[in-house]
Amino acid sequence: MEEHLPLIWATLIGVAVAMYVILDGFDLGIAILFPFARKEEDRDVMMNSVAPFWDGNETWLVLGGAGLWVAFPTAYAVIMPAFYLPVIGMLLALVLRGVSFEFRWVAKPSHRMWDVAFAGGSIVAAFLQGVILGGLLQGVEVVNRQYAGGPFDWLTPFSIFVGLAVVAGYALLGATWLVMRTSGPVQEFGRSTAVPLLMAVIGAMAVVSLWTPLAVDRIAARWFSTPNILYLWPVPLVTAVVAYMIFRWLRRGDEVKPFVGSVVLFLLGYLGLVISTVPYLVPPHLTFWDTAAAPASQFFLLVGTVFLLPLILGYTAFVYWMFRGKIGPGEGYH
Repeated sequence: MEEHLPLIWATLIGVAVAMYVILDGFDLGIAILFPFARKEEDRDVMMNSVAPFWDGNETWLVLGGAGLWVAFPTAYAVIMPAFYLPVIGMLLALVLRGVSFEFRWVAKPSHRMWDVAFAGGSIVAAFLQGVILGGLLQGVEVVNRQYAGGPFDWLTPFSIFVGLAVVAGYALLGATWLVMRTSGPVQEFGRSTAVPLLMAVIGAMAVVSLWTPLAVDRIAARWFSTPNILYLWPVPLVTAVVAYMIFRWLRRGDEVKPFVGSVVLFLLGYLGLVISTVPYLVPPHLTFWDTAAAPASQFFLLVGTVFLLPLILGYTAFVYWMFRGKIGPGEGYH
């Protein structure tokens, strides 16, 4: 049992991160698209479409971060100093986004400052999440189980590109969310922006898929060695098929399928990243087992999580069920 605890915790944290990326991704995407909506009433509908959900979505970020801290303290102690500046910037941007979300309504009609804060905080948060991801993929310098790099090692062309790719990906989720949850001009706005965003996301996924094995030998060996390549080639193929289906659904006028397809596209990209890095939690030096807490600590925390996780899943499902359906002008939750 003890040897499996790190894998169990790695799976839990991986699920929490995936849930955060999908759920908070679409409401960050709404804010990324916010400046491009021309009419005030359209922006109101966009915000109201995510108003019941956005704060609950961030629960998964807390669960993932807290799980890393308590289950893999060595990894946490390496990752935080390696990415201290982008992590702090991301958290401050999320706070700014949350504050502007609430203050925008009470500040009307003098709320332009909060519009800028809402969009700007979300764009910065999404970009820095991608920068952190890119920095982890390219590797972290570790000596004697401690971070041995500088404060700006994360700032590379690759991490900046991944940051921009995440912004585009979240915007795609936001656009397809609007297609699913709104009608009229806002839905058409979401549909018209989803197609070019889909092209940008597919292009970015292709670039990252080529850039990482060319730059990192261990990733090249993981994907292109035998027999791995025989098992892994369906992943990019399925990704291409899903992207094509999203394009068709958008052109055909479907409402729910494009969002579901975008979620699947994100999960396939996430699967590719997992394949590239497992079992390293701090690539390319520290694995799950190298960074795990004492088995007694992991087991104690796992007992609490067993009771807590169903509550999180339960209230998340309840909120999404209660606020199902489309939203129109003048409707919403303030």
